Amino acid sequence: MMDIRTFRYVTHVLWILSACLQLLPPEQLEYLDVRVNGESESPVKKVVYMSDNSIPYVEANATISRQRSEGTRFNLFTGNQTFDQRQKSFKVNETAEVHCGFYNENGGFRISDEDKSYMQNCQVVVSTCAFGGGDNLYQPIGMSEASLRKVCYVAFWDEITLAAQRSEGRIVGDDGFIGKWRIVVVQELPFSDQRLNGKIPKMLAHRLFPNSKYSIWVDSKSQFRRDPLGVLEALLWRTNSVLAISEHGARSSVYDEAKAVVHKHKATPEEVEVQLTQYHLDGLPEDKRFNGKKALNEASVIVRKHAPLTNLFMCLWFNEVVRFTSRDQLSFPYVLWRLKVLKNINMFPVCTRKDLVNSMGHIRKPKPLLS
Repeated sequence: MMDIRTFRYVTHVLWILSACLQLLPPEQLEYLDVRVNGESESPVKKVVYMSDNSIPYVEANATISRQRSEGTRFNLFTGNQTFDQRQKSFKVNETAEVHCGFYNENGGFRISDEDKSYMQNCQVVVSTCAFGGGDNLYQPIGMSEASLRKVCYVAFWDEITLAAQRSEGRIVGDDGFIGKWRIVVVQELPFSDQRLNGKIPKMLAHRLFPNSKYSIWVDSKSQFRRDPLGVLEALLWRTNSVLAISEHGARSSVYDEAKAVVHKHKATPEEVEVQLTQYHLDGLPEDKRFNGKKALNEASVIVRKHAPLTNLFMCLWFNEVVRFTSRDQLSFPYVLWRLKVLKNINMFPVCTRKDLVNSMGHIRKPKPLLS
């Protein structure tokens, strides 16, 4: 018989394993289809995206126009969200009105009509991006035949990345693909900071893929290695969730994370202080938890349903990383706390994230755009 110490260790290991990703058997994955559920219980029924274009992109047949405005980090792509508009954007109404990128037709992030046509036909998408010649492209593995037929894989590049990959022998085919990835080359990136440019495909998938029902975001440093439909079933449908994201592996407090961000030179002390001072004034608790789990997240993988409430959440999150620092770990708990009606989130453990992807690490530092 094992002693009590060994028993506790084995029990702990089994608990960790049981908490990690558990997909359906392969034979069942082949029969999975894209699930469509209504949003009858959601307090947000439609989202209106602020724009100063004469015919703005609008969700759910609503129309709003805004005059052109510019700011420091805010620009023609984001619109100049005032502090009063920021406060109002967190108030929950059946019709939500919010800045969400693509504010002006001259704001940048241009995509060819051919690529737009492809993206509009995606019901489920796995996406990644590499701007400024950053990371290499890793082919996804582990998908079922059903997912190959029903899921789009889209990688957003700029011309710098395109040239860097071409120099290493990774050539985009005549059909626009490298392996399973559709390569979408973006023109006129709106930010000089490549980290902010990367937040656009990361957080605004519902703007880029207007007809998609679900999306899975994977950071460029990772290789996605699971079946996408199986991941949706395990992390969203089985748990009745609309958003799934990993808990942070090391910390649970936004304020502790802020110290780590400064210590690792991920942002300046001054800009972090501005953000945390505002969050403190707004009343954000020091150890914010969500359903008993850490609210501090690690967002290298984001699995979500495209629905008005989750789309609103992602818009609010994007606006925070534009207004303050680009470190999205600092703003996620705040937005979750402010938007109190978004409750069905699956904050999965770190071991699940490690089961979703192979972490390859960053290959090279992205080249910044000249202002």
